[in-house]
Amino acid sequence: MKTTSCGVLIFNEHGQLLMAHATGQRHWDIPKGGIDEGETPRQTAVREVQEETGIVLDAQALEEIGRMAYTSRKDLHLFRMVLHTRNCDITACKCTSFFPHHLTGEMTPEADRFKWVDVPDLPLNAAKSMTAALRGLPGFEAISGSPAAPSPMTVNPA
Repeated sequence: MKTTSCGVLIFNEHGQLLMAHATGQRHWDIPKGGIDEGETPRQTAVREVQEETGIVLDAQALEEIGRMAYTSRKDLHLFRMVLHTRNCDITACKCTSFFPHHLTGEMTPEADRFKWVDVPDLPLNAAKSMTAALRGLPGFEAISGSPAAPSPMTVNPA
C-alpha cells in the first residue's frame, strides 16, 4: 500500500521555491512528510513545514494543489503558498525534526540548510523523483528534461 507525503511549495515574491537541504544527502527537498494518525493532509503539511523549517503557516491560507504520483511506494499531496521575503527570513529557519545518524546514531536534523531556488534550477538541486513530480504542475514549465509527470489525482475527501 502506498503512503502519502504532504508538503507545501513555498514561493517568494520572485517566484523562487524554498528548498531545505536533506542532511547527509546531495539533494534539496521541499518541506514534507508523512501523515500522523488523525491528521488531514493540510494539517500534516503545516506541521511538516514548522518541524523542518520553523516557519508557522496559516493552514487556511494554503492553496491546495492535490495528490499526485511520486514514487512507486509514495504519493505526494501538495499545497502552495507565497511568502514575501520580508516575512520569511530563511537565515532564521531551523529544523526541529531529528533522526538517528546511520553511522554514529547521533540525533541529526532532517534538514541542515535552506535556500530559495529558481524553478529552472530545480533539477540541479532536487532529487529526480521530486523534479519529475513537480514538472507537470502549473508554474514549473521552465523545468527542462524528461516528459511531464502525471497530473494530480483526484483527492478523495476524508
